[in-house]
Amino acid sequence: MMRTLIAALSVVICAAPLAAQQGGRTGTPAAGVASAAARVARAADTSVMRAHLEFLADDALEGRAPGTRGGELAARYIAAQFRRLGLEPAGDSGSYLHRVPIISLTPEPTLALGGRPLRWKDDYVLWSMRDEPSVELAAPLVFAGYGIVAPEANWNDYAGLDVKGKIVVLLVNDPGLRDSTLFRGKILTYYGRWTYKLEEAERQGAAGVLLVHTAESATYGWSTVTGSWTGPQVRVERPAGSLQVAGWLRDSVAAEVLRPLGTLEELTRKAAARGARGAVLPAQATAAVRSTIARSATSNVVARWSGRGAHRAEAVLIGGHYDHLGVGSPVDGDSIYNGALDNASGTAAVLAAAEAFVRSGVRPDRSILFMAFAAEESGLLGSTAYAARPSVPLARIAAVVNLDVMNLYGPTRDIAALGLDQSTLGRVFGAAAKAEGLRVSENEDALVKGSFFRSDHFPLARAGVPAVSLENGIEYVGRSEGWGEKQQDEYTEKRYHQPADEVLPWFDYRGALQQLRVALRTAVAAADAPAQPTWLPGSEFRAAGQARVRGR
Repeated sequence: MMRTLIAALSVVICAAPLAAQQGGRTGTPAAGVASAAARVARAADTSVMRAHLEFLADDALEGRAPGTRGGELAARYIAAQFRRLGLEPAGDSGSYLHRVPIISLTPEPTLALGGRPLRWKDDYVLWSMRDEPSVELAAPLVFAGYGIVAPEANWNDYAGLDVKGKIVVLLVNDPGLRDSTLFRGKILTYYGRWTYKLEEAERQGAAGVLLVHTAESATYGWSTVTGSWTGPQVRVERPAGSLQVAGWLRDSVAAEVLRPLGTLEELTRKAAARGARGAVLPAQATAAVRSTIARSATSNVVARWSGRGAHRAEAVLIGGHYDHLGVGSPVDGDSIYNGALDNASGTAAVLAAAEAFVRSGVRPDRSILFMAFAAEESGLLGSTAYAARPSVPLARIAAVVNLDVMNLYGPTRDIAALGLDQSTLGRVFGAAAKAEGLRVSENEDALVKGSFFRSDHFPLARAGVPAVSLENGIEYVGRSEGWGEKQQDEYTEKRYHQPADEVLPWFDYRGALQQLRVALRTAVAAADAPAQPTWLPGSEFRAAGQARVRGR
């Protein structure tokens, strides 16, 4: 690995004078005729991408886990590359680093409903929503259906309910699961995600949330619940809100608690009907959570390429997460989880994107922010922290282009992205793909599973910033039909979040270059547009987007 590391460093270091040389060529007559987007796209270089990837995924960085030596080395390397390119620091206190404060709480809960003690892990899981070692709560229970407030869908499950200081019992997923004419049918909206349920309950002033688990609505079994919510709960430190506790109820326990209102099946069916109303339950809950607390910190790495137009105070963000899982349980004698595809590839693409702007010399109307997000694998913590405390006001961030797992399998005839159906940024992306001779394909499985909500563009989208996240195409040049899906399945089964996700000799950077060129064209088009992209009328993020712009 050391030879690979040295080779990667030498290519990156040697790129500095090359950038200066190629940047000067933008003044030629041919370059002057070409559009700014085309000039930046042409400046993208696979050798730069490969050099960065091979360094970041090297064993020397020990899997880049947050708060470790390897994670710190990765952050410092990315900052050094931003400095080499002459980008402005856009982090804290004039630096390239943006602090991400992390808290880990390992819960030891108790819960009784209607005076009946429940069995932890068998009947329920529960965790603290406060950054404190102990919380205790006794409060009435209120059933509030799906717990959704969606003005664009004329839907309010909290209408007529006072849940302040109470514990709400909520169904997961959204009404489209039962009625395909509601919301987006089988396509999961953010309203269906458990994270939304907690956010809305806190906006309503609730003191606690109990989510009803069924395999159908959650799309995973009870073992996933116990595996995910009984160990350390890692999140960004947050100011105290109304929520004190949150958790899940097993369906059999929830059915018993809800019985005064009807069977669980009846209530689920009624909750999916327009105009459904919740109700106060006759039972009271008594909950307590003692937590073992650990605090740490990591950093996003962020730089700015200043625009030269009237909107230079605004920015388009190109980002991807640099962290991975660090050193873990050995598999076939290898304990380093290098994360070459996930997401050294995306980080390398962000750095290559920055170099393409410098090489081309293109400075669009709006500025470009380059972001390497921290702690994505811990739950989008770096992007969550940035959305909560941005170095550029959210009202001035026009759009996000996210790069998470690049195509290292070879060139394709198509390209995909998450979020194309959410905002006018989708049309910008479509035009960029067409300019590169690529057809835009739709990943229906990703829509159904709600993949848009699971990468670093999402905390910013939730705050109202239009965003897309690039994905691989499926029609590989020179390959048989279905070959791409087979490669993805093999990666998911054998290398995803495993030590085997490391630099492989057959990596083909031509597909990643296609994606990067489309990303660059998208960013330049959004940066040069007269106005910022907007959310489409049916998007669940439209209200947040309007509120964000009003805050400018």
